[in-house]
Amino acid sequence: MKSSTGNLFIITAASGAGKTSLVKALVSDNPNIKVSISFTTRNPRVGEKDGEDYFFLDEVNFKKKIENNEFLEIAECHGSFYGTSKLAVKEAIENGEDIILEIDYQGAFSVKKLFPKCISIFIIPPSINALEDRLHNRGQDSKENIKLRVAAARNEMSHLEAFDYVTINDDFGQALDELKSIIQFKPEAFKLKMENQILNHKNLIDGLIK
Repeated sequence: MKSSTGNLFIITAASGAGKTSLVKALVSDNPNIKVSISFTTRNPRVGEKDGEDYFFLDEVNFKKKIENNEFLEIAECHGSFYGTSKLAVKEAIENGEDIILEIDYQGAFSVKKLFPKCISIFIIPPSINALEDRLHNRGQDSKENIKLRVAAARNEMSHLEAFDYVTINDDFGQALDELKSIIQFKPEAFKLKMENQILNHKNLIDGLIK
């Protein structure tokens, strides 16, 4: 399904669902696809590098970019702002490059309006308990913040019906294989279509969003 223009993939997940690790492994195994590097006002986490994980900006410079209409989408999450470069994405697609946007559901809705042919994927955990455990094990949030993140996660996951595909990150290797099947347009990706996943995993999904 490769054409003269590149494919745009949106990957969204609740905090702690394992999106970042999966996308890193996905890109490592598929050198022809790149991840768009977002701008953010939040502080770098341990091990993160400016220009590699994010472009880290203070709010003043972030707002200047908003005024200059440089962002494809903007989101506020846990008190920090995130934005995707409009020019970088447009140039990548026009140059025939496949590109991934790691953004929240609100950003995904904005991008889908501008790029209706994009492919959107939502990654979910196997349960709320698993999500809480992953957030605890990350060691980056207080108990109170974890409660807030879990509440936000339920809200985020309530929007997964607007996405094209849903992947359940229970087993990392399987979830990675599923993502590969989607971006490579393999026939087995059909079972990962949102409507099929909601039918096949109704109880799991209901438990995540209610």
